[in-house]
Amino acid sequence: MIVFSILISCNKEVKSSEAIRLQGPVFGTTYSIIYYDTEINYNKEIQQLFDDVNQSVSTYLPESDISRINSGETNIKIDDYFQEVMKKSAQIFKETDGYFDPTVGNLVNAWGFGPEKPLNQLDSAKVNELMTYVGFDKVTVENDEIIKQYAETYLDFNSIAKGYGLDVIARFLESKQIKNYLVEIGGEIRTRGEKPGGRSWMVQIESPNTDGTRSSYDVMPLRDKAMASSGNYRKFRVTESGEKYVHTINPKTGYAKESNLLAATVIAKLDCADVDAYATAFMAMGLKKTQAFLKTKPELKVNLIYVDENEELKEFRN
Repeated sequence: MIVFSILISCNKEVKSSEAIRLQGPVFGTTYSIIYYDTEINYNKEIQQLFDDVNQSVSTYLPESDISRINSGETNIKIDDYFQEVMKKSAQIFKETDGYFDPTVGNLVNAWGFGPEKPLNQLDSAKVNELMTYVGFDKVTVENDEIIKQYAETYLDFNSIAKGYGLDVIARFLESKQIKNYLVEIGGEIRTRGEKPGGRSWMVQIESPNTDGTRSSYDVMPLRDKAMASSGNYRKFRVTESGEKYVHTINPKTGYAKESNLLAATVIAKLDCADVDAYATAFMAMGLKKTQAFLKTKPELKVNLIYVDENEELKEFRN
């Protein structure tokens, strides 16, 4: 779940034209787009792109390509969107030693955080059984078709799809020679250029409040970069016995246990899909593994919010 970074509204100054502002629901959340450099409203084209991405990789649409593949259909030719998400997922799966893994879909469903019904009695034996089908290296693309080592493997790109959908919109704007924009979907953000007067786009990181309230943790400029956040403080469930399960599934264990890392925000001059996936991986890795990983990826700038041994809220930035 991406919930930390939110748009701070900019004023109505003119750059080379009045700002075009678009917003609405998409991907189970909301989007907000601001761009300059043209007077053309591209709402119709953008809505079509949203629909195209959904039809390709949304597990919440029964007739999407990914849903049909998950249900066991074969001979489905995947489109360019699906192809690119597969390539990016394979890259980050390898880089993170499997902590980012879109084949955890069965476990996401089983723990009650996916489109399918959760399992009422999920014991260690069932988790171990479902883990048999986890592993992105067990899925390949051959002749534009998905080949699964196990038919039961369930692909779930929700930890990268919002960022990827955002990239699709950003690329469309750039294809129209738009040089100054901010695109935000569910808290994921990608910016280019600046606001009128040479000012950077400003975004804020939310505090990890578990009581449902919203407050600002920090404000920072964002220019020609993408930003994505992941956290477990708002999307979780508590069983009748009081056990708490969070929506980030650890692909190494199959469990949805809470760690001391509450939130991870990643900023980089990369596609938003990439930083989206890294943020998800870091929540599964936990604080220490993430800090070690970052030593090999200096291009990633992060803000990690965690609870120390004294139950105090702490922050790490690189």
